[in-house]
Amino acid sequence: MDLLWDGIKEAFRLWIRGDAEIIEITLRTLAVSSLATAVSLLLGVPIGAALALKRFPGRRPLVALVNTGMGMPPVVVGLFVAIMLWRSGPFGGLGLIYTPWAIVIAQFVIAVPLVIGISLAAIQTIDPKLLDQMIALGANRLQLLWLIVREARLGLLAALMAGFGAVISEVGASIMVGGNIAGETRVLTTATVLETSRGRFEVAIALGVMLLVLAYLVNLVFTSAQQRRPA
Repeated sequence: MDLLWDGIKEAFRLWIRGDAEIIEITLRTLAVSSLATAVSLLLGVPIGAALALKRFPGRRPLVALVNTGMGMPPVVVGLFVAIMLWRSGPFGGLGLIYTPWAIVIAQFVIAVPLVIGISLAAIQTIDPKLLDQMIALGANRLQLLWLIVREARLGLLAALMAGFGAVISEVGASIMVGGNIAGETRVLTTATVLETSRGRFEVAIALGVMLLVLAYLVNLVFTSAQQRRPA
């Protein structure tokens, strides 16, 4: 318990002191995870909507693939992305390995199945008769899209929170594709692993507390929007 308490005190000390390295790592963590989540939403929600609303040959295997991807181990994702971005890999010429962009790509691959799967489930709860009625009344595609987002907003916000929570807490893939390089690719999770391996448990606990607080504050904003009563 003393070690845990020392770690919490160390976290407060680092916050109060405004440690430059900790601020840099925290801001990088927030930027990388937010970008990966945003891209997964831009691609995942339309794909989830298409799978929910359309019937076509091969749909069930695709949905099963999405559901499998929702539980995909991050280290497997890291291995796959590392192979693709490695210097001798298909995209090695882009020079993305061991950069923040590599972490964004890996986190996107982790988040997008979650976004697709939860969006699909949320949109499937919309009464098809409501959509048919809107079409009969002459609604265009943009109006239908707005109706779908409005009716499934709680589930879509859940997809957002699930995707963000998955990537901000991820460590294995980030180390594999980012390398945990100080000042470049080090994020809160990888920094916590590093400090633990060095035996600096107080600093590791402080980093872990910062990660929890950051995740809580972001999800508090999302939860407030999700639980707000409609006018």
